[in-house]
This record gives sequence, C-alpha cells and structure tokens, in this order.
Amino acid sequence: MKILIVLTSNSQLGLSNEKTGFWIEEFATPYYLFKEAGIQMVLASPKGGQPPIDPKSDAPENQTEATIKYKHDNELLVFMANTVILESISANDFDAIFYPGGHGPLWDLTTDKHSIALIEAFWSTNKPVATVCHAPSVLLHVKDDNGNYLVKGKKVTAFSNTEEIAVKLEKLVPFSLEDELKNKGGIYSKKDDRTSYMVKDGLLITGQNPQSSAAVAEALLAILK
Repeated sequence: MKILIVLTSNSQLGLSNEKTGFWIEEFATPYYLFKEAGIQMVLASPKGGQPPIDPKSDAPENQTEATIKYKHDNELLVFMANTVILESISANDFDAIFYPGGHGPLWDLTTDKHSIALIEAFWSTNKPVATVCHAPSVLLHVKDDNGNYLVKGKKVTAFSNTEEIAVKLEKLVPFSLEDELKNKGGIYSKKDDRTSYMVKDGLLITGQNPQSSAAVAEALLAILK
C-alpha cells in the first residue's frame, strides 16, 4: 500500500508579516501510524523541497509525543526536506491521498490545479481522500464525475469558525472554511473546539482540528485494510 501525503508550500499568512505552513502534529501523528502499519509514503508539495512549518505548531503547548519524535527523527527530516514537486505526481501510483493542515493550504493548495486534478483522479478511481483541520480547503474546487462539487451532499468537518476566532486569525484567513464547505453543499458538522472529531462519508475522510489527526489516519488505514 502506498499513500501520497501532500503538504503546503505557502509560508505567509496572506499579506501579513505572520508566518504559516503545515502543522507538525497533523503530519507527524498520521505519518508514524502509517509507518507502523507498513504503508509506503511519498511526500509532495507544489514547489517541492522543504515545506514551511507553521511556527505556532512548534510552540511548547502544541507538542505531542509524535511532534517530539518528528523533531529528533533525522531520517524523516531528510525525507521532509525533499518533497516531490506535486506536478510530477500521478494518482495511478498510489492507493490513497492525505493532506495535513495548517493555515498554509488556504493560500496555495485550495486553488492549485495539480492538487485539484489529483484529488479528482483519486476520487474517480475509488481511492480514499483524507484531510484534516484546514486541509479540507483542498476539496472546495474539486468536482466529481458528474461535474458537481465533491463535497456537495457529503458529510464533512474542518477547522470551525469558533476555533478560528479562538486563535485570532479570523480576519487574516482568505475565507471561512466552515462557511465555504457549507456554500459548496457540504453537510458540515463539528464538536467542541480542540476536541477530536472525524467524519467519514464513503471514501471521503475529514478531521476538524489537530486533535483529530490520529482519528483521520486510523479511518484511512481501516479503508486500506
């Protein structure tokens, strides 16, 4: 089994001077769960090379067993520093696709034509698509074989409006992810802030926040098994 993990290449919170990128926990926990299950992985990003890390995900209060392990895993750090350019990837080579979050994807992967085409290719060949936290934004412009938005009529979750307000970034993000999923016809639901919540609708898996990364990874592994 082989999973494609797609990470953001965007390091800036819009026009502000604040930095962003991918959220370490949302990558590290699934990565180690996949590795333990014997899954092969390829890391990709729009620009290739080292994806930017959201500095807030490296703050002391956001450390977990997986993030600490990640920072001391030299083999993984080298792997991460050499992500493949997304444009060169073919869905035919993989069994599933997974997107970790962080605010970065809101600015690049959401509208990246290669990402959109990849997800559509995975979906049309009945391969699972999994996203967590802000990464469900990558689904917003994806369409199914009938030309409808992929999320239309499907149960989904993602980083909520209340969580965005809690981290004081509601005025910096380019759009409300919760609202946009609803606008595209998604059946959005959530739990309390910072509570693990995963939604599975067929082969589509979404997680609400960093606390949901393990649940998303385990749901993806369950499908692959």
